[in-house]
Amino acid sequence: MFPGEIDVPPATYLDHLGTIFALFDTQDSGNISYGVQTATARYFVKTAGDPAAPNLFLDFDARVTLLRTAAELARSGTHPAMPALHAVIESPAGPVLVYEWRDGDLLHEPAARERFKALPTAEILAVLDALYELHAALDAAGWVEGDFYDGAMMYDFDARRLTVMDLDTYRRGPHRNTMGRMFGSTRFMAPEQLALGAPIDTRTTAYVMARAALVLLPEPPPALHAVLLEATTTRFPSYEAFYDAWLTASSTIAV
Repeated sequence: MFPGEIDVPPATYLDHLGTIFALFDTQDSGNISYGVQTATARYFVKTAGDPAAPNLFLDFDARVTLLRTAAELARSGTHPAMPALHAVIESPAGPVLVYEWRDGDLLHEPAARERFKALPTAEILAVLDALYELHAALDAAGWVEGDFYDGAMMYDFDARRLTVMDLDTYRRGPHRNTMGRMFGSTRFMAPEQLALGAPIDTRTTAYVMARAALVLLPEPPPALHAVLLEATTTRFPSYEAFYDAWLTASSTIAV
Protein backbone atom coordinates (compact mmCIF):
# COMPACT_ATOMS: atom_id res chain seq x y z
CA MET A 1 0.00 0.00 0.00
CA PHE A 2 2.81 2.43 0.86
CA PRO A 3 5.50 3.43 -1.64
CA GLY A 4 9.18 3.16 -0.80
CA GLU A 5 9.81 6.73 -1.90
CA ILE A 6 7.89 9.91 -2.69
CA ASP A 7 9.04 13.11 -4.42
CA VAL A 8 6.65 15.50 -2.66
CA PRO A 9 6.57 16.86 0.91
CA PRO A 10 5.12 14.38 3.44
CA ALA A 11 2.01 16.48 4.12
CA THR A 12 1.19 16.59 0.40
CA TYR A 13 1.47 12.82 0.14
CA LEU A 14 -0.63 12.29 3.27
CA ASP A 15 -3.35 14.60 1.92
CA HIS A 16 -3.63 12.28 -1.07
CA LEU A 17 -3.41 9.13 1.04
CA GLY A 18 -6.39 10.05 3.21
CA THR A 19 -7.64 12.64 5.68
CA ILE A 20 -5.26 14.26 8.16
CA PHE A 21 -7.32 14.38 11.34
CA ALA A 22 -4.55 15.26 13.82
CA LEU A 23 -1.40 17.37 13.62
CA PHE A 24 1.38 17.28 16.21
CA ASP A 25 3.71 20.16 15.33
CA THR A 26 4.80 21.54 18.70
CA GLN A 27 7.35 18.85 19.57
CA ASP A 28 10.59 20.21 21.05
CA SER A 29 12.66 18.14 18.66
CA GLY A 30 11.17 19.74 15.56
CA ASN A 31 9.49 16.53 14.41
CA ILE A 32 6.04 16.89 12.87
CA SER A 33 3.59 14.00 13.19
CA TYR A 34 0.14 13.32 11.82
CA GLY A 35 -2.92 11.22 12.41
CA VAL A 36 -4.20 10.00 9.04
CA GLN A 37 -7.50 8.28 8.25
CA THR A 38 -7.64 6.21 5.05
CA ALA A 39 -10.54 4.20 3.69
CA THR A 40 -9.46 1.17 5.72
CA ALA A 41 -7.42 2.26 8.74
CA ARG A 42 -5.93 5.00 10.88
CA TYR A 43 -2.19 5.65 11.03
CA PHE A 44 0.25 7.67 13.10
CA VAL A 45 2.85 9.19 10.78
CA LYS A 46 6.07 10.72 12.08
CA THR A 47 8.39 12.96 10.05
CA ALA A 48 11.55 14.98 10.65
CA GLY A 49 9.67 18.21 10.07
CA ASP A 50 10.78 21.18 7.98
CA PRO A 51 14.43 20.84 6.88
CA ALA A 52 14.77 24.63 6.83
CA ALA A 53 13.08 25.41 10.15
CA PRO A 54 15.35 27.63 12.32
CA ASN A 55 16.06 27.62 16.05
CA LEU A 56 15.00 24.06 16.81
CA PHE A 57 16.42 21.94 19.61
CA LEU A 58 17.78 19.44 17.08
CA ASP A 59 18.91 20.22 13.54
CA PHE A 60 17.39 18.41 10.58
CA ASP A 61 20.20 15.85 10.19
CA ALA A 62 19.93 14.90 13.87
CA ARG A 63 16.15 14.47 13.56
CA VAL A 64 16.59 12.24 10.52
CA THR A 65 19.15 10.13 12.39
CA LEU A 66 16.76 9.63 15.30
CA LEU A 67 13.93 8.61 12.99
CA ARG A 68 16.16 6.00 11.40
CA THR A 69 17.01 4.74 14.88
CA ALA A 70 13.29 4.52 15.66
CA ALA A 71 12.75 2.45 12.52
CA GLU A 72 15.65 0.14 13.37
CA LEU A 73 14.31 -0.35 16.90
CA ALA A 74 10.80 -1.11 15.65
CA ARG A 75 12.16 -3.67 13.20
CA SER A 76 14.27 -5.39 15.86
CA GLY A 77 11.22 -7.00 17.46
CA THR A 78 7.52 -6.73 18.18
CA HIS A 79 5.58 -6.34 21.41
CA PRO A 80 1.92 -5.55 22.18
CA ALA A 81 2.93 -2.32 23.94
CA MET A 82 4.79 -1.01 20.89
CA PRO A 83 2.85 0.22 17.84
CA ALA A 84 3.56 -1.71 14.65
CA LEU A 85 5.67 0.09 12.05
CA HIS A 86 3.99 -0.43 8.67
CA ALA A 87 6.39 1.45 6.42
CA VAL A 88 9.34 3.80 6.08
CA ILE A 89 8.90 6.10 3.10
CA GLU A 90 11.84 8.16 1.83
CA SER A 91 10.90 11.76 1.04
CA PRO A 92 12.59 15.09 0.24
CA ALA A 93 12.13 15.86 3.96
CA GLY A 94 13.69 12.65 5.24
CA PRO A 95 12.10 9.35 6.26
CA VAL A 96 8.37 9.15 6.88
CA LEU A 97 7.51 6.53 9.50
CA VAL A 98 4.01 5.05 9.22
CA TYR A 99 2.80 3.38 12.43
CA GLU A 100 -0.52 1.90 13.45
CA TRP A 101 -2.73 4.41 15.24
CA ARG A 102 -3.26 3.90 18.98
CA ASP A 103 -5.90 5.56 21.14
CA GLY A 104 -5.09 6.66 24.68
CA ASP A 105 -4.02 9.45 27.02
CA LEU A 106 -0.45 10.60 27.51
CA LEU A 107 0.58 9.88 31.10
CA HIS A 108 2.72 13.02 31.06
CA GLU A 109 -0.49 15.04 31.21
CA PRO A 110 -1.28 15.71 34.90
CA ALA A 111 -4.97 14.74 34.69
CA ALA A 112 -4.24 11.47 32.91
CA ARG A 113 -1.35 10.66 35.25
CA GLU A 114 -3.45 11.22 38.36
CA ARG A 115 -6.29 9.15 36.89
CA PHE A 116 -3.80 6.38 36.16
CA LYS A 117 -2.32 6.50 39.67
CA ALA A 118 -5.84 6.15 41.10
CA LEU A 119 -6.40 2.83 39.29
CA PRO A 120 -6.40 -0.41 41.28
CA THR A 121 -2.89 -1.58 42.11
CA ALA A 122 -3.38 -4.76 40.06
CA GLU A 123 -4.13 -2.74 36.92
CA ILE A 124 -1.08 -0.51 37.39
CA LEU A 125 1.09 -3.57 37.97
CA ALA A 126 -0.20 -5.11 34.74
CA VAL A 127 0.93 -1.97 32.90
CA LEU A 128 4.36 -2.08 34.56
CA ASP A 129 4.66 -5.77 33.72
CA ALA A 130 4.03 -4.94 30.05
CA LEU A 131 6.54 -2.06 30.18
CA TYR A 132 9.19 -4.26 31.77
CA GLU A 133 8.56 -7.18 29.43
CA LEU A 134 8.97 -4.84 26.46
CA HIS A 135 12.27 -3.58 27.83
CA ALA A 136 13.44 -7.12 28.47
CA ALA A 137 12.96 -7.76 24.75
CA LEU A 138 14.71 -4.50 23.83
CA ASP A 139 17.54 -5.27 26.25
CA ALA A 140 17.97 -8.72 24.71
CA ALA A 141 18.22 -7.05 21.30
CA GLY A 142 20.98 -4.77 22.63
CA TRP A 143 19.03 -1.54 23.13
CA VAL A 144 19.84 0.84 26.01
CA GLU A 145 17.25 3.31 27.33
CA GLY A 146 17.39 6.95 26.29
CA ASP A 147 15.08 9.85 27.27
CA PHE A 148 12.28 7.65 28.64
CA TYR A 149 9.65 9.33 30.79
CA ASP A 150 5.85 9.32 31.18
CA GLY A 151 5.56 11.30 27.94
CA ALA A 152 6.57 8.10 26.17
CA MET A 153 3.63 6.23 27.73
CA MET A 154 0.04 6.37 26.58
CA TYR A 155 -2.78 4.47 28.28
CA ASP A 156 -6.14 3.54 26.86
CA PHE A 157 -8.31 3.47 29.98
CA ASP A 158 -11.18 1.74 28.19
CA ALA A 159 -9.15 -1.00 26.54
CA ARG A 160 -6.65 -1.15 29.43
CA ARG A 161 -3.80 -1.06 26.94
CA LEU A 162 -0.36 0.53 27.30
CA THR A 163 1.36 2.11 24.33
CA VAL A 164 5.07 2.96 24.51
CA MET A 165 6.38 5.34 21.85
CA ASP A 166 9.06 7.88 20.96
CA LEU A 167 12.01 5.58 21.64
CA ASP A 168 14.11 7.39 19.02
CA THR A 169 16.93 8.20 21.46
CA TYR A 170 17.54 4.59 22.51
CA ARG A 171 20.95 3.29 21.40
CA ARG A 172 22.40 -0.12 20.76
CA GLY A 173 24.98 -1.21 23.28
CA PRO A 174 26.75 0.60 26.12
CA HIS A 175 28.12 4.07 25.44
CA ARG A 176 29.35 7.16 27.27
CA ASN A 177 27.47 10.29 28.27
CA THR A 178 28.82 12.93 25.88
CA MET A 179 26.32 15.67 26.87
CA GLY A 180 26.52 16.07 30.63
CA ARG A 181 22.84 16.64 31.31
CA MET A 182 21.28 14.29 28.78
CA PHE A 183 17.78 14.52 27.31
CA GLY A 184 15.09 13.42 29.73
CA SER A 185 13.02 14.17 32.80
CA THR A 186 14.91 14.25 36.09
CA ARG A 187 12.01 12.38 37.70
CA PHE A 188 13.14 9.33 35.72
CA MET A 189 16.84 9.87 34.93
CA ALA A 190 19.68 7.82 36.35
CA PRO A 191 22.66 9.67 37.92
CA GLU A 192 24.93 8.75 35.01
CA GLN A 193 22.59 10.60 32.64
CA LEU A 194 23.65 13.81 34.37
CA ALA A 195 27.41 13.12 34.48
CA LEU A 196 29.65 13.82 31.50
CA GLY A 197 31.65 10.76 30.49
CA ALA A 198 29.65 8.33 32.66
CA PRO A 199 28.80 4.89 31.23
CA ILE A 200 25.26 4.49 29.92
CA ASP A 201 24.29 0.84 29.77
CA THR A 202 21.79 -1.81 30.77
CA ARG A 203 22.03 -0.70 34.41
CA THR A 204 20.70 2.68 33.26
CA THR A 205 17.68 1.00 31.72
CA ALA A 206 16.99 -0.77 35.01
CA TYR A 207 17.20 2.46 37.00
CA VAL A 208 14.87 4.38 34.70
CA MET A 209 12.30 1.58 34.60
CA ALA A 210 12.33 1.42 38.40
CA ARG A 211 11.78 5.17 38.57
CA ALA A 212 8.77 4.76 36.28
CA ALA A 213 7.16 2.50 38.86
CA LEU A 214 8.02 4.82 41.73
CA VAL A 215 6.43 7.73 39.85
CA LEU A 216 3.30 5.91 38.70
CA LEU A 217 2.57 3.40 41.46
CA PRO A 218 1.55 5.24 44.68
CA GLU A 219 1.89 2.28 47.05
CA PRO A 220 4.02 -0.56 45.69
CA PRO A 221 3.63 -3.86 47.53
CA PRO A 222 6.59 -4.25 49.93
CA ALA A 223 8.33 -7.01 47.96
CA LEU A 224 8.22 -4.94 44.76
CA HIS A 225 9.16 -1.76 46.60
CA ALA A 226 12.32 -3.47 47.80
CA VAL A 227 13.25 -4.30 44.19
CA LEU A 228 12.61 -0.73 43.07
CA LEU A 229 14.71 0.69 45.89
CA GLU A 230 17.59 -1.63 45.08
CA ALA A 231 17.41 -0.62 41.41
CA THR A 232 17.70 3.06 42.36
CA THR A 233 20.23 2.85 45.21
CA THR A 234 22.76 0.02 45.30
CA ARG A 235 21.75 -0.84 41.69
CA PHE A 236 21.33 -4.12 39.88
CA PRO A 237 24.24 -5.22 37.66
CA SER A 238 22.01 -5.43 34.58
CA TYR A 239 18.49 -4.94 33.34
CA GLU A 240 18.10 -8.71 33.22
CA ALA A 241 18.92 -8.95 36.93
CA PHE A 242 16.39 -6.23 37.74
CA TYR A 243 13.70 -7.89 35.64
CA ASP A 244 14.36 -11.31 37.18
CA ALA A 245 14.07 -9.78 40.67
CA TRP A 246 10.82 -8.04 39.68
CA LEU A 247 9.31 -11.27 38.38
CA THR A 248 10.41 -13.18 41.47
CA ALA A 249 8.91 -10.56 43.80
CA SER A 250 5.73 -10.41 41.73
CA SER A 251 5.21 -14.15 42.14
CA THR A 252 5.06 -13.75 45.93
CA ILE A 253 2.32 -11.13 46.15
CA ALA A 254 -1.44 -11.11 45.74
CA VAL A 255 -3.21 -7.89 44.72
